[in-house]
Amino acid sequence: MLAELGLLLDACPEDAGQADYRQAVVDLNCLAKRSTSTRALTWGHLVDLYGVNPDQLVFRGMRWFWTKDTEGRPLIALSAALARDGLLSSIAPHVWAAPVGSTVSRESVETFMAGKFPDRFSPATLKSVAQNINASLTQAGHLAGRARKQREQARPTAGSVAYALLLGHASGARGPELFQTRFMKAQDAPVGVCIGLAEDAARKGWIEFKRVADVMEVAFPRLIRAGEETVIREQA
Repeated sequence: MLAELGLLLDACPEDAGQADYRQAVVDLNCLAKRSTSTRALTWGHLVDLYGVNPDQLVFRGMRWFWTKDTEGRPLIALSAALARDGLLSSIAPHVWAAPVGSTVSRESVETFMAGKFPDRFSPATLKSVAQNINASLTQAGHLAGRARKQREQARPTAGSVAYALLLGHASGARGPELFQTRFMKAQDAPVGVCIGLAEDAARKGWIEFKRVADVMEVAFPRLIRAGEETVIREQA
């Protein structure tokens, strides 16, 4: 739902609350849906994927980096979805493991899902979920093509890597572990490249990032609230 997300964020100011986002979708029809029921359904899908609530760090951080880094928006949105969608988090690494240039068919994703979650999904659901996952990873740059999907190298940016660091930090990762999370794996680049982009984000003033050999420290004073940092430290 990258297109819908972009339209919604364009329609609302950065300081909008969740009620403002909902009003934009359901009442003002900023997504140009044909019926009220479709608007409500789309709103529900957006909330499921992204939270769409500035009180939630996942959405607040996504919105902040979305504004700062236009080029990184597809990977920023994907990382937010990975933070909220357990099924996507489980299946996406199967696609990332495919060599660049190889074919990633919908059927191969279905087979992987069926093996990982035996008897959980009907054939129709397997097909639908596999199509949606491949479409999402195409939008993010990991795949290319329409009917025949080919593995491509995604293109991370300073903003997408910084957001991946934020989500990793919030989930309890520290030091070199920050560059091994599912959010960083989604950047689809070697650790050294991601470190360089993190340093670039720090130079831009988006994050604080310090590294001496394997000792790394990261902080997000503009994004993480005091109460949230306390909770994060307790779970680390």
